[in-house]
Amino acid sequence: MVAFMPSDDQKMIQDMARDFAVNEIRPKAHDCDENDAIPESVLQAGWDLGMVNAVIPAPYGGSGMERSAVTGALMCEELAWGDLSIAKALLAPALFAYPVMEFGTEKQKQKYLPRFCEQKFLRATGAVVEPAFDFDLSALKTRAEKKGAGYVLNGHKCLVPLGLSSELYMVWAALDGKPGYENVAGFIVEKGAAGLKLLEREKNMGLKALETAELKLENLEVPAENRLGGDQGCDFGRIASFSRVALAAMAAGVGRASMEYARQYAKDRVAFGEPIAHRQAIAFMLAEMAWEIDASRLMAWEAAWELDVKKPEAFKEAFLAKLYADQAVVFVTDCGVQILGGHGYIREHPVELWLRNGRGFATFEGTVIV
Repeated sequence: MVAFMPSDDQKMIQDMARDFAVNEIRPKAHDCDENDAIPESVLQAGWDLGMVNAVIPAPYGGSGMERSAVTGALMCEELAWGDLSIAKALLAPALFAYPVMEFGTEKQKQKYLPRFCEQKFLRATGAVVEPAFDFDLSALKTRAEKKGAGYVLNGHKCLVPLGLSSELYMVWAALDGKPGYENVAGFIVEKGAAGLKLLEREKNMGLKALETAELKLENLEVPAENRLGGDQGCDFGRIASFSRVALAAMAAGVGRASMEYARQYAKDRVAFGEPIAHRQAIAFMLAEMAWEIDASRLMAWEAAWELDVKKPEAFKEAFLAKLYADQAVVFVTDCGVQILGGHGYIREHPVELWLRNGRGFATFEGTVIV
């Protein structure tokens, strides 16, 4: 029997994320986008709620809450409903912590996981995306070549969340440049490492409040002990699937924000003696927006559940969920702008922000994880 009722713990986390989005994120989203910055107080408030560190096992200083992709998807949707830039900044440390938690050696876990359980927000991130029109997660151009007892990394990364200010980086590279998910390895790189060059902050169409940056790796030497999982490595396909579920859920959240705002506007906006929501063209558009959001959400949930129970179909379902949500969020947020008419193009209304953010989902591979 298929059930869609979250557990008590999941409901609690979903409600927590929704309250935080309503009270802390949404009221600040417009100013953050205008000022290209997120207040440290917002990041710290999210950190205090345990959005990342609650699932870190107790032996390493965390709360030991069970990590679940379904729970993460519920949280991601609510946070992205508030604002995508802030949501990605809040969850950026998970790009480092969660791969270490799942695939790290015991030594790696003992060294790094306790840092995510300290009181102050820890800036950490993952570097996946590359500035190439044919970027493919299964064929990274960033290379890791064996040298002595370690590795040498060379490559170019972009769209790295908190890329300039992070203390820890999980850099993903293809072993000897070989294609295939099985040949992708993660490497732990700390701030200040020789060969790690932080370029200027990127200027993006969307995600303006989020600090993203390009990184260059020039003969960056990494000791063997800093390869994620040691000689055994990790299952990069599974990590990519966790990311795709998170992105699909966030796309549903951004789309939902636009649909709800446009729906209320259509009810309030009176033209020719009646609310424009009574017009068939507007009503049908709102209905189509609603079903695209529901479809994105359900596909994300299914893929998340399959990841939790480790079904072999999870990789495919996560890929399809993201692919569908990438297209749906562009359609929904564009409809939001259309429903507001000329007001949709004015920055005082948030629908233009959601369209700008929604348009980028197709390029956001690996920028968030559940």
